[in-house]
Amino acid sequence: MKKIYNIAILAALSLLSVSCDSELEKINENPNATENPQPAYLLSAVEYHAANLYWGNTTNYNSTLLWSQHWAKIQYTEPDCYNVSNTDYTSTWNDAYASILTDLTTIQSSDLANANYRGIANILRSWTFLLLTNLYGDIPYSEYGKSVTPAYDSQENVLRGLLTELEDASNALSASAGAVEGDLIYGGDIAKWQKFAQALRLRIALEIADRDEAAAKNVIALLYANRSNLISSNADIAQFVFGTSPQWNPWASAFASRDDQRVSKTLVDKLKSLNDPRLPVFAQLPQDASVTDYVGAGNGLNADAANNQGFYRLSKPGTYFLADESPAVFLTYAEVLFDFAEAAARGFITANAEQLYQAAITASLQQFGITHVDDYLNQDAVKYDSDRWAEKIGWQKWIAYYGQGPDAFTDWRRLGYPELQAGPNSALSPGQLPRRFFYPSTEQSLNGANYQNAVSHQGADEITTRLWFDVEQKKR
Repeated sequence: MKKIYNIAILAALSLLSVSCDSELEKINENPNATENPQPAYLLSAVEYHAANLYWGNTTNYNSTLLWSQHWAKIQYTEPDCYNVSNTDYTSTWNDAYASILTDLTTIQSSDLANANYRGIANILRSWTFLLLTNLYGDIPYSEYGKSVTPAYDSQENVLRGLLTELEDASNALSASAGAVEGDLIYGGDIAKWQKFAQALRLRIALEIADRDEAAAKNVIALLYANRSNLISSNADIAQFVFGTSPQWNPWASAFASRDDQRVSKTLVDKLKSLNDPRLPVFAQLPQDASVTDYVGAGNGLNADAANNQGFYRLSKPGTYFLADESPAVFLTYAEVLFDFAEAAARGFITANAEQLYQAAITASLQQFGITHVDDYLNQDAVKYDSDRWAEKIGWQKWIAYYGQGPDAFTDWRRLGYPELQAGPNSALSPGQLPRRFFYPSTEQSLNGANYQNAVSHQGADEITTRLWFDVEQKKR
């Protein structure tokens, strides 16, 4: 069945245009188009496009994966030096709004979709809005689909709204509400979709914690009391497994035709210092046989300096991630445990933060096939320290996030760890790092008044502007 729906992804999916003039509507009807597309085929397509959006070029490996210093550029290094403009992130915005959210809306309104299709569509809709608000800040949300020039909601209102939407979506799902086909993430397993929804609520609750501790604490306490309803093992991980070309993992596609990225020196050096067994999974030995150890590339170098490191003397990403069918991972069991460890450290729940921290690291190691964990956990450099909980959790969660650039970027801004430094050829002022995406230039021309209102509320449309959740504070 999966192969059938994978093939279906390649089919052109018609978007139905809406006109207020019934005669024009009839004239514009395409007799060959599907007026009410099958939700199974739409769901397959949406999941495929969401995986490509999250794991692909603009959103991940040419932006947040660099800015969180998991990867570094060795050619065309402008994005690694933060030399970017408001035309660079248009595809992330457009793919999310014009493709993914549009198709999810079609599923929600389809007469052929049962309650479980609509509930899954609502969860994916919330995930998409969360991705957008964490990258841009204030975004069209409550008026999306209701106006051609929708107003922007504040990030605060988006995050609070998504907490409610995900709870409602989870409650709407039921094993008795009808079968779901075309689901390439969980194979129609309704219980796992509910776990994903509740895990997303945990992520969001921590995002609002520095602004509204009481609200965050209430949500997280309830989630912890019912923690079996969240992702509770590596078998529950939310991920999309790609197929072979042309439906292959975007990293595999990129490295098949280009040679622009290497693993970051920041990551390689940290993993070496910890004797971390994930290093051979995350990176390859350099192609130059005379180099017998893993070598990371420096971030923020101009083209000449990057090239002078030697293409063949630096480590490419691990083969685990470059295979055609490697998965795009959306949310892991390790993340849930790290989130609960932080909640315990902050006094939001009554639980042992150290045990949760160790369990989170163990889950990450096991996710990548590493079963012997005690030696790693017992190192002084790895052991939990309650006086430095943000640093300890921040570094280990950043490692576990490898590949998940957008979410590593979010947690770095939220926690302040790891303590990243801009490269020597940064286009920003000394000490500054990117904290958001520019709005696309099309918003200025097509939705100008609302764009200006958003900028007036949030701050200058610059990549150094802090978002609502990104609170400047003393190190914890």
